[in-house]
Amino acid sequence: MAALAFNLQHTDTQSKARVGTITTDHGIINTPIFMPVGTVGSVKAVTQAQLKEEIQAQIILGNTYHLYLRPGTEVLEAAGGLHKFNGWDRPILTDSGGYQVFSLAANRKINEEGVLFQSHIDGSRHLFTPEKVMDIQRSIGGDIIMAFDECPPYPSEYIYAKKSMELTHRWLDRCFKRLGETPDKYGYTQNLFPIIQGSTYKDLRTASAEYVASQQSTGNAIGGLSVGEPEQMMYEFAELCCDILPVEKPRYLMGVGTPWNILENIAIGVDMFDCVMPTRNGRNGMLFTSKGIINIRNKKWATDFSCIDDGIPCPTSQYYSKGYLRHLFVANEILALQIASIHNLAFYLWLVTEARAQILDNNFVSWKNDIIPVLKQRL
Repeated sequence: MAALAFNLQHTDTQSKARVGTITTDHGIINTPIFMPVGTVGSVKAVTQAQLKEEIQAQIILGNTYHLYLRPGTEVLEAAGGLHKFNGWDRPILTDSGGYQVFSLAANRKINEEGVLFQSHIDGSRHLFTPEKVMDIQRSIGGDIIMAFDECPPYPSEYIYAKKSMELTHRWLDRCFKRLGETPDKYGYTQNLFPIIQGSTYKDLRTASAEYVASQQSTGNAIGGLSVGEPEQMMYEFAELCCDILPVEKPRYLMGVGTPWNILENIAIGVDMFDCVMPTRNGRNGMLFTSKGIINIRNKKWATDFSCIDDGIPCPTSQYYSKGYLRHLFVANEILALQIASIHNLAFYLWLVTEARAQILDNNFVSWKNDIIPVLKQRL
């Protein structure tokens, strides 16, 4: 049992892009990294074997809100934690459920104690406090667990954003206190990452980043971005936060994003990313490829028998043709969702792996500037 360790191996000479390794009790994560989202303990339409062998995932996410409601902490504890329950023996990060709770705007009430909300499943009422969220995440058993925060919407009035940030900081103190009072549950270390908030106000973001940095946690997260603000604003505030956060700790930008969002944020010093976009868009027939974006439902692909993407080292991407995958989507065949999800995730993992190689070669900026227009084009 050892606390999470981050080894910063190299910083690009032309940007703030970094290469490192995160060591957890369930294995090593090479950064920069993309983390597939397994909200309810499963990455949608993808098996754990496929995550390992084809996608090359090094860490996946679980979500406190969803896992608390179903299957519940009693089941997870009886199984020995989420790793044993879902058969994933590599690192897991658990999101605190703050974002999910606050997205239920019509069905929740926030006060100093926590958030009272109604389940989206059966309408039952529940109270999430910082203490309870820490207890739930102990039961789930993530290697990295997130602080309970309030994520304000965009845009937010200054006074609301300030009060929200201050509440997030007070909740963070309670998260650390509760974690200090409770033991690790399954024989390995759980590491708490605090979350920076402050909406799109420079003074609030600065204050929040400084407060989070002062906690000297094993890693830090930037929250409340990619919630509707313009892309350039996202980059501006993510960079402001990165410049304040300690160099020797991993930086996690939550819920981001498109392939080009990821590359631009790597350039300013972000190490960790997650987003539902590759699987959600994949299930709707949008494929991200090394040559551009494909809407596989378009008739133009019906007689294209070339493979989905020969530019990435994924057996699924190289085995199935575009024409066959389009046929599966048009026929509403379940296999379509699986192939598209595997491909998109494999593409995202290829992208961050390639970014890592380019940073090590001090060629990241020119590579990024060349590849982003390619990735954005509609084929």
